[in-house]
Amino acid sequence: MELSLLSEKDFIVLGKFGAVYGINGWLKINSYTDIPEGIFDYTPWQVKFQGNWQPMQVSSWKRHSNSLIAKLTGVNDRDLAQQYVNADIAVPATALPALDEGDFYWKDLMGLTVVTEQGYNLGEVTDLMETGSNDVLVVKANRTDAFGKSERLIPYLNDTVVKQVDLAAKQILVDWDPAF
Repeated sequence: MELSLLSEKDFIVLGKFGAVYGINGWLKINSYTDIPEGIFDYTPWQVKFQGNWQPMQVSSWKRHSNSLIAKLTGVNDRDLAQQYVNADIAVPATALPALDEGDFYWKDLMGLTVVTEQGYNLGEVTDLMETGSNDVLVVKANRTDAFGKSERLIPYLNDTVVKQVDLAAKQILVDWDPAF
């Protein structure tokens, strides 16, 4: 599919530009990939610039102290680089590698309805958090429910808590006490 026909939901944000570095157009990179340098494995980047996604090539990148910096093709001075500060860095979702059966990208879980094995609707996945031991689903109800809950943090533990993810039905089945 031609990139110009893709919508916002067809892109996966992998990072964001940080501050300008130096006078020659380098920018700090805030990478959201598991291995920070992994962001450079995806090309070209789609950069949200002035409200529109535009393809950009990285001409060079390197590690600097505890961060990453990159030079974009055609961005050769500090003033031009400044225009990209805080811009999202994305790739088309189709650029991500296929996953094994039963594995999901976080983007696939966003918006799914979370239901207990007893049929209680806990709400919708609005975010995910990465902790040291496991990921956590942030589930928000449309309103405060009978248990006084409007938001729940549910550990994403396969087979123990998360019993089934059905993307077609847009639902996650969980073994979870609605009062918790």
